[in-house]
Amino acid sequence: MEKSQLRQLIFSFSVAEKKEARKFLESPYFNQRRDVLLLFDWFCAGETPEKAAAKRHLFGANTVTDQELRLRMTYLHRLLERYIAQKEMESEDLATRLYLLSAYRKRGLAPQFERARKNLAKALEISPLRDAPYYDALYELHWETHQRSHVLNPTELEHLRSASFAADAAYLTLKLRLICLLTAHQMLYIADSDSAWEAEVIDFAEKNFAQTHPAVAVYLHCYRMMRYPEDERHFQQFKQLLLGDSGIFSREEIHGLFIWAANYCVRRLNKGEKRYFQEVLDLYKPGLESGYLLENGVLPRFTYHNVVAAGLQTGDHEWVSYFIHQYKNSLEKPYRESAFSFNLARLEFARKNYGAVLDLLQKANYRDILVNLATKTLLLKTYYELDELDLLQSHLDAMYNYITRKRVIGYHRANYLNIIRYASRLLSLQFSNKTELEKLRNAVEKEEHLSEKEWFLGHLD
Repeated sequence: MEKSQLRQLIFSFSVAEKKEARKFLESPYFNQRRDVLLLFDWFCAGETPEKAAAKRHLFGANTVTDQELRLRMTYLHRLLERYIAQKEMESEDLATRLYLLSAYRKRGLAPQFERARKNLAKALEISPLRDAPYYDALYELHWETHQRSHVLNPTELEHLRSASFAADAAYLTLKLRLICLLTAHQMLYIADSDSAWEAEVIDFAEKNFAQTHPAVAVYLHCYRMMRYPEDERHFQQFKQLLLGDSGIFSREEIHGLFIWAANYCVRRLNKGEKRYFQEVLDLYKPGLESGYLLENGVLPRFTYHNVVAAGLQTGDHEWVSYFIHQYKNSLEKPYRESAFSFNLARLEFARKNYGAVLDLLQKANYRDILVNLATKTLLLKTYYELDELDLLQSHLDAMYNYITRKRVIGYHRANYLNIIRYASRLLSLQFSNKTELEKLRNAVEKEEHLSEKEWFLGHLD
């Protein structure tokens, strides 16, 4: 029972949802079985998930067959699935209004239909959204209105034409989103691209909808940004529209658009174009203020790391300090303290407060391997800046053992082994020997996998 889908569903509920679900189960419209309600209470109490205990709670004895218990669990599971579906449906105000409109039409209640139609039309008019669900709702409104008006006047086609236009807009907006999603995946993985239909959709959208539908224009620029990354104009146009028209999309959709724009900046940064630190920070700041970069109220810890990295590169130390403290409690709880201390240590290192760096890095447990390695690298640089050369040598040995023991692979393994190798050479370097100095500088400059290249070159210069 511990791994049953029913138990997993109930444990996904918040405290408020458990209370709400119980009221749902108490309603005779949905449920008339008392044993199902008892079983729900038993699960919510957090009892040991054993069949015998559940049987005793429901039937007063554990001699009842497993089939009887499974039957009650099935009843409860179906009811709770209906509860979460009902909850999801009621959260969509437009969908509820459309169901009401359709119900009034089918019952032939003309005055009620007209009132519901006007209310829905007004709600759509004042809504800032202009995404695919908006146009889909607009299509449904015109379709329902056509079915009503066609009975009264068979020659009336205004709403049918409007429904057709809204359907085109809904399809194109959704299709362009899918095209951008596929393009984003193709940039990460080797995948075939059906260029024929893609080109046709892009061309049709450009000619017929780009000038009048902001969502279509946003996705067209997003598509070109990803398809033709070397032409920076597409990114700038996409960024301008994204920051100016973000209110036309749902929070979930705008979150994805911000991530795509940030990923583009990261790819340019990986090519050594440092000016994109400011570009990505220009996206992060409004994305954070509006909450678009948060996922269900949680800021992913890697986004937290990336924002700090960009802010430090632009030299905006005051804002970085504000960000680190302001968004600490938005992090996932298991990683909150470690991410906070690590990024605060990065800030103190940039401010050359090396003693504070050591204090901060000793306070947290870094579970994530890559964050642990980044922490060890920061500690390595701090020891060197403090001229703690004996500690540095011991640290390099321990760091090497950690990499081999944790089986770090790929780019990260090559990168951190190079950091250790060049730090060891820097440690033993006689700076008065210009030949060896130049030899090491040339080796660092030519190294492909070395995230701390700038720091090494700074000390070699």
